[in-house]
Order: sequence, then C-alpha cells, then structure tokens
Amino acid sequence: MALGNALAGGREPMISRIKLAWWREALEKLDREKAPSEPVLQALAEHVLPFRVTGAELSGMEAGWEILLRPDPLTREDLRDYARARGGLLFRLTARLLGDEEEAMESPGSAWALVDLARHSGNEADREAALEAARAFGQRRRWRAPLRPLGMLVVLAARDAEPARPQWEEKGSPARMWRMLRHRLTGSSPF
Repeated sequence: MALGNALAGGREPMISRIKLAWWREALEKLDREKAPSEPVLQALAEHVLPFRVTGAELSGMEAGWEILLRPDPLTREDLRDYARARGGLLFRLTARLLGDEEEAMESPGSAWALVDLARHSGNEADREAALEAARAFGQRRRWRAPLRPLGMLVVLAARDAEPARPQWEEKGSPARMWRMLRHRLTGSSPF
C-alpha cells in the first residue's frame, strides 16, 4: 500500500521514483537498523521481520511499482514483471508467514495484482491488457485453510476479471461478500 501511495497522485514520474527509492532503501535498512518512526516500517519490523521475511525481500516489490512509471504503454512483459514483483512476491511472502507453500502462490498473486492494477488504472488500454493477462492465470485450485484469506482476494479478482462483467462491482457489495464467504467455506478458486 505504501509503495502504491508513492505513485498515487504523482504527476511527476521523477518524484514518484524518488519516493519508491526511499521505500526500497528503508525496507532494506530494516535488516540491519532499527525501524525509523514511520508506522508502516515499525509494523513490518514488529510483525513481519521476526517471522523469516527480510526487508530486502520486501523491497523487491518496488521493482513492480517502478514499471508503472514508464512513459510507454505497458507491454505483456511489463505486465508479467509487474505482476510477479508485486503480487507474486507479496503472496509468496505471506504464504511463508502463514507457514505454507510459497511457490504455489506466484500465479494467484500475479493474477490478483493485475486485476488490482486494472481496477485502479485510468488508462483504458492498460486496464484491458492487465485484465487479459490476469485471465491467462485461470486455473482452478483448492486453497488450504491457512491460505484462504489470500484466496478471498483472488476470487474477488477473478470475479472482476470475468469478460462478461461490464463494470466494477462496488467493494462490499452483497454478491462480492457472498463469493468470499463461499470461498472461505469451500476453498475453491478460479485462479
């Protein structure tokens, strides 16, 4: 979230790059220095780093966000790299924190990141390309109980990526809540 906020409202890509670089360096420093008085960094130092995740690993997400600052339209390769660095890495590290299999989380995390990008993009071409790339991850799977909170995000992303869906559903709508509850109970997911 903090890395995404570094880009939000940034009309000047250089300023956004500086903010991203600051976050990357601050995350890397968590491995060797006390967290500064920044709430996100302090929370990571207290609740994440003690459980086999390093600041250097977390800083890898910056590379995904950096891709969004390129002036050219996003290519398939850009979208793939963005998805892996942002969602794939986030889901793998979360699986590690939950004591479960990491590698299986690359694809669903990548699909989630692409749909999240589409949901927040103001560029129609990038939005459609991101949704198309997310749909390519469509593989049914069952989620083990510890990972179902991540699966809830994925089932909502899959719902948003459905080709027949004409517009974004409101967050918290009854249909979205029902889909998350069904996933929580069954563990089934389209990604």
